[in-house]
Amino acid sequence: MIQNNLKLIAALAILIYSTNTMAQSTSVVVIDSTSKKESRLKFACGFGLNFVGATNISLSPNLIYRASDKINLGFGLQGSYAAVKDLQKTTTFGFNAISIYTPTKKFSMLLELVQLNVTTKIETPIEDKNSYWDTALFVGAGINITNKFTIGAKYNLLYNEDESVYTSPVVPFVNIIF
Repeated sequence: MIQNNLKLIAALAILIYSTNTMAQSTSVVVIDSTSKKESRLKFACGFGLNFVGATNISLSPNLIYRASDKINLGFGLQGSYAAVKDLQKTTTFGFNAISIYTPTKKFSMLLELVQLNVTTKIETPIEDKNSYWDTALFVGAGINITNKFTIGAKYNLLYNEDESVYTSPVVPFVNIIF
């Protein structure tokens, strides 16, 4: 009987030892999607509407690089259409370089350099078409509605009423970062 009990204890010891040392185990790792690091390179799109003295619609797709939590740098293309009814129509195409400083979550400031090729068609009895380059340097500020959506206004420091493609030195803007 003692011998049977020893055999039973030995069998149980071998079973327990083999389960602990030779058992296969699988680990499951769950990655929280909110813990993934966001890319520093983002696509953004700015657009503007201005109806002071004329109709002015602009679109500016950009690539934005997040240099830090507060500073973003980018460049992109810019195009616009402006019209003064029965007087002239203007189309532009060019590029821009932009820097955005976000001192707080709710406020952003920007500095933007824009170089545009301007084509103006004057609608008078004698049609006239003119093409030239225009440079604008904007400083602006906006309210961050979310971390991807900003509404604000920018001021053209190089504005010249007689030469600028812009109808006003102040241009409202909306920026969306994807």
